[in-house]
Order: sequence, then C-alpha cells, then structure tokens
Amino acid sequence: MSEAPPTTRPVAPQHAFDVPSLEAWMHQRLPAFDGVLEVAQFKGGQSNPTYLVSAGGKRYVLRRKPPGKLLQSAHAVDREFRVISALAGTKVPVARAYALCEDESVIGTPFYLMAYVPGRVLRDPQLPGMTPAERRTIHDELNRVIAALHGIDHVAVGLGDFGRTGEYIARQVARWSKQYQASATETIEAMDNLIAWLPTNIPAADETRIVHGDFRLENVIFHPHEPRILAVLDWELATLGHPLADLAYHCLAWRIPPGAFLGLAGVDVAALGIPTEREYVAAYCARTGREAIAERDWEYYLAFNLFRLAAIAQGIMARALQGNASNADALTVGRGARPLAELAWRQVERLKLS
Repeated sequence: MSEAPPTTRPVAPQHAFDVPSLEAWMHQRLPAFDGVLEVAQFKGGQSNPTYLVSAGGKRYVLRRKPPGKLLQSAHAVDREFRVISALAGTKVPVARAYALCEDESVIGTPFYLMAYVPGRVLRDPQLPGMTPAERRTIHDELNRVIAALHGIDHVAVGLGDFGRTGEYIARQVARWSKQYQASATETIEAMDNLIAWLPTNIPAADETRIVHGDFRLENVIFHPHEPRILAVLDWELATLGHPLADLAYHCLAWRIPPGAFLGLAGVDVAALGIPTEREYVAAYCARTGREAIAERDWEYYLAFNLFRLAAIAQGIMARALQGNASNADALTVGRGARPLAELAWRQVERLKLS
C-alpha cells in the first residue's frame, strides 16, 4: 500500500490567516526554510485547526488555536508542543517539533510547527479491506504504544510539572462538568445525573503517568506498508493523570456502536480478527506488568470517559453553532453529546444495581 495523499482542503474562511506573516516568521526561525509558502487545511480534527504548510519541496504541519471565544484552558497548543518535544527519542513515536509561536500578532493565535509524517491515517477500527491477521497486528501496535506511553517516567523526560499529581479523575470530572455547562445548548438530563454521581463514586486506587487524553486509531499515523506507528498526534488533552482512565477512553471503541464515533459495539470482532475488549485490556496489563483491573473500577472509568466524551461533543456543538469549528462534520459529532451521555448513565445504573 502506497502513501495516501494528505486529506486537505482549501483553508476555511474562518481559519484563514496572514500567510506572508507566517512565511516571514518561518524564515527567521527555520534556517533550512526556503521557497514560496503554500497552505492547505487538513480535513480531520475537531478542535485545533491543522494545516499542511509547504515550501521548497518540504512539508510541515501547523497547529494553532482557533479564533473566537474559547473555553478557559482549552486548545493549549503550547502544551502540545511541550509534550511532543519531551517524548522525542522515547518508545512513543511523535513528529519532530520545530518551533512554538505564542505571539498572536503573527497569524492571530498561538501555533506551533512540527514535521509532516507521511503514512496512513486509519479511521474505522473495523479496518475494512484488511485481513484478520492485518487487523490484529494494527490493534496490537496501538496497544503497544499506549502501554509504552504509560511506562514513561514523566520526571525523567522533563514533564514532572506537566500537571498536578493525584486526584486526576476528581479534577477531570470537575473540569468537564464546567466545560459542559459553559457550552450547553440544551438540557441533557443524563449529563446532570452524571455530574452529580461521578464525583462521589471515584475508585480509591490512584496513579500518575503521562496520559494522552484522546488516544485512538484516528490519532496515529501508521507506516505506509507496515503495522507500525510512526507518530501519535493530537496531544491537546495530554497531562499527568491516571493511566487506566486514559486506557478506558481508548477502549470506548468496544462500547460505542458504529456511526459518528466509529465504534465496535455489536460488531463480530472475532470474525474480523480484532481482539475483544477483555483480550485487549489483558494485553495492556501484560505489557505494563499490571494485575487484572477490578471490574467495578473498570466500568467506572468507562462511564467517566463516556461522560467526558459527551462533554467534548457538546463543546464541538457550541463551536459549530458559533461558526468556528475545525471540521465540517462538527454538527454531526456535536449531536452525539446526548446519546453518549445517555449511554454513560445507563452504564452507571447497571453499576448501581451490581
């Protein structure tokens, strides 16, 4: 399989910026930069607008904060730049980070530049067109990389102060409750129920590792021919946190049906060669040297992440209605807030009965 061309489109009017200003900045910051700058916008992504920047036969990727009114602490491109810089040379593959610009006068919002990594971006976890053996190796590589991330000593790579340690889930529940309430466009009873129940039922076990926050198939680049990840993308939500909460978010694919969020629920994964959720979690535990996860704790982490995903979807909906969403499908994704919240609350109700 050859490298697919970048999935780009002309820059959306709401995300346009001063290209000559960027070109002048790049000439100052990148000694090897030369040529006339061309800019296109990637089609994917729901948060920070992402662009393919080309000149002189070289390609770069630019990530920036979106314009407009933003929720507090959201779209932290400086944190993205810091974490991919810190992870360079570790067992977690990342794109090379070139430069960060926090001067809003250059293109209107802060941004950073990283290397363009050619390869495959796979979106559907059912991996259509592949053999069962190919699907299994792709999912196993995802498992290997998230296990590697959670095995990194955050202090040793210079991320000791990348976030607070301890009580990650309590802080996350509070944060996403506020984010949801700040971007709410309708009343969702299930979200109100979750906001009340989640803080008082957090599992006792607490740990701190680097967490990606949005680790999923669509956020990695695979080698053009091999089942090998070349770069993990979209580090906007990365921080120090609980590794099992991060893993549970990644495993939501097995709990969400196919559709806008590309899940595997109801799919005959065994026939496709894809591991079951239980097999996948067991492989992670083996790689990280962890004992089996208590079932009730695991179900809580999943419910928490469905709530978190619903809050993220609501934020996307709010940006779509304001007209500054990064993705043309933002309204479709945003409408997922209610069904995700209701799925999370049904899971909580099952937990309450167990």
